[in-house]
Amino acid sequence: MELRKLTVEGFINETASSSPAPGGGSIAALNASSSAALIAMVANLTLGKEKYAAVEGDMKEVAAKATALKDDFLALIDEDSNAFNKIMAAFKMPKDTDEAKKARSAAIQDATKGAALVPFKVGQKANELFALAETVITKGNQNAITDGAVAAMNARAAVRGAFLNVKINLGSIKDALFVEDLKKRMAEIEKEVDAREKALLDQVKL
Repeated sequence: MELRKLTVEGFINETASSSPAPGGGSIAALNASSSAALIAMVANLTLGKEKYAAVEGDMKEVAAKATALKDDFLALIDEDSNAFNKIMAAFKMPKDTDEAKKARSAAIQDATKGAALVPFKVGQKANELFALAETVITKGNQNAITDGAVAAMNARAAVRGAFLNVKINLGSIKDALFVEDLKKRMAEIEKEVDAREKALLDQVKL
């Protein structure tokens, strides 16, 4: 099943079901894709307007980048669920001999690393959305400024949500260097996302 091909209602109902996937990681990717879509929308609503002729080039660039990111995040919705399913498949491997147990353990570790790397990618890419949101909020069509603000809010939720899903997987990974590297890279991004969101929301005076 390709989650991104479902209707909105179908996706939400699948999330609400007893199936553990899609879960938080896929929702983080969905939030990021929604953020990118809103940014692209504001940019497109700015293009062709005489009042905003001076920022036409900026808006074309933002629209192109946001659209590409939107598609990346849509793909990551499925990647996250598929990564979880690989862990489940690894746990179902035979363990009736020492050799089988060793192979199963290795497969579980590899799959868990994969399940950590997918949401890490979501959070890392979602952090790129703040710069695009800033451009549409400060330079774009002011009639759609709140859409830019919602994009910033969704970007923060995507980063925070994705990284929570990374962290829960890191607890099962034995490779200490892998774990410490991801923790360090996440901490660097987390330092700034709350402030970046606040700075953008502060510019929306209503």
